[in-house]
Amino acid sequence: MKPKRHYNKSVYRSLALVMQLGFDMLVPICLMTAFGIFLDRKLGTSFLVILLFFAGALAGAQNVYRLARKIMETDEDHEKKEREKKDEDK
Repeated sequence: MKPKRHYNKSVYRSLALVMQLGFDMLVPICLMTAFGIFLDRKLGTSFLVILLFFAGALAGAQNVYRLARKIMETDEDHEKKEREKKDEDK
């Protein structure tokens, strides 16, 4: 019989976070680029795809910043609660 392995949940959480950061960056870029290509074909222009690509990149960067900031605040709150709990135990 094989022994059960106990995996650290933080590894899975970190992997999920990295994937979420990637999706938060790539989805707006892809959507805005596709919309730019569509508009360029409909309107007969050739510059909207570039503008919308950069707009998507800015939106993706903003998404990543918001998520990172939320994670940092959550970690700080968690550490603060642990310190308070240790102080109560003393």
